[in-house]
Amino acid sequence: MTERSSNFRPRREAPRETPENLIVGRNAVREALRAGRDMEKLLVSRGEATGSLREILALAREKGVVVQEVDRRRLDEMAENHQGVAALASMYAYSTLEEILALAREKGEPPFLVVLDGITDPHNLGAIVRTAECMGAHGVILPERRAVGLTPAAMKAAAGALEWIKVARVTNLTRALETLKAQNIWTYATDMDGEDYRRVNFSGGCALVIGAEGQGVSRLVRETCDQVVSIPMKGHIDSLNASVAAGVILAEIARQRG
Repeated sequence: MTERSSNFRPRREAPRETPENLIVGRNAVREALRAGRDMEKLLVSRGEATGSLREILALAREKGVVVQEVDRRRLDEMAENHQGVAALASMYAYSTLEEILALAREKGEPPFLVVLDGITDPHNLGAIVRTAECMGAHGVILPERRAVGLTPAAMKAAAGALEWIKVARVTNLTRALETLKAQNIWTYATDMDGEDYRRVNFSGGCALVIGAEGQGVSRLVRETCDQVVSIPMKGHIDSLNASVAAGVILAEIARQRG
């Protein structure tokens, strides 16, 4: 028998890819059903139709969505932390910057946008989208490059907020900011050496720019913004998680807007 070469390496399986149109988790699936999201079918782990899953199944029947019971193993293969339920929906349809501004006009409100610069963590993205929706923002702007998009993980972290808020992707973030400024919308970058956000007047058209944790807002984007704002720190650590920082300042903007 010939000995196996010492250079032999077992073949590694390709990493599992989760479909981008897969919605997982009870909150995310329930909100998608409530909002009337177009769905191909609902997948429920066999034998787990209890608690909040009963409400989800009732909503699915009401909306005429096909429900399929599957082994929990199948859901495990599709996504992590699925909580016993997943929905195959149409791919997320990004809005445009113009559509977000049109929504503000329809509501008769000064535009309120959240702009994300270089966020690469899908959980941060989802959490910020969720907070933006809760605080009354009209939309969220993402760059097409060097940033995460609305992956299944981001959609799950948003916990259903994507059914109620518009998200747009733009090819050039600074150009998008210039477009906003031309429409009398003030742009605010967040950074450690900015003005105390509690002393800033956020009334009127407003776009808050949040940068990636660690790197912060990029130089060109910062220079394009009208003003730089910061959150004063009293502890030993001088920075916050991006989604937490966004939540703090967005809450103040919402308070000022009434």
